[in-house]
Amino acid sequence: MPLIHECVVTTLTAEGLPHVAPLGLIEEGGYWIAAPFRPSTTLSNLERNGKLTASFTDDARIFASLVTGVRNFSLTDVTGWPAPRLSAALAHAALEVERVEEDAVRPRFFCRVQHTESHRPFLGMNRARAAVLEAAILATRLDRLSREKIDSEIAYLKIAIDKTAGEDEREAWEMVMRKIAAHLEKAAAPSPTLPR
Repeated sequence: MPLIHECVVTTLTAEGLPHVAPLGLIEEGGYWIAAPFRPSTTLSNLERNGKLTASFTDDARIFASLVTGVRNFSLTDVTGWPAPRLSAALAHAALEVERVEEDAVRPRFFCRVQHTESHRPFLGMNRARAAVLEAAILATRLDRLSREKIDSEIAYLKIAIDKTAGEDEREAWEMVMRKIAAHLEKAAAPSPTLPR
């Protein structure tokens, strides 16, 4: 399996406006590969403009916010590059698409790193942050998983939250749990009966 860098990517819309989304970039054979699913704004933006910025953060609240629909993060321009970075990024990488491997479901955009820059120190790993990230990814796949799988994943991830989370991680966890609970409640609701 390849190495995947979980990050926040910024791409540009047709109007030149930044679009922010979480994405795992695959490191493989000297490339970093962006492989967004169809349909998505990130995919459309990459097809139109092959430049993106990957922002690396250890703030679990950012990933939780993105999967729950919040995208209004502060952005900072990158000198000499069109796509801005997250202002809260620990570091960022400017990536340019070199080639595309087409696919009906998930095309692969093979990117070269044009430059990287660090902005603040990384102070070490934290299991709760990783658990929030996994829960956020889980929250994007709820339609494809059984209730039993969702419940077992949450139970396992909650161990790290209970043992190692700070206030920020607990806030992020609760955001994702509300999204998952709302989905499960909707899925369990009886279908309305249509009049005959």
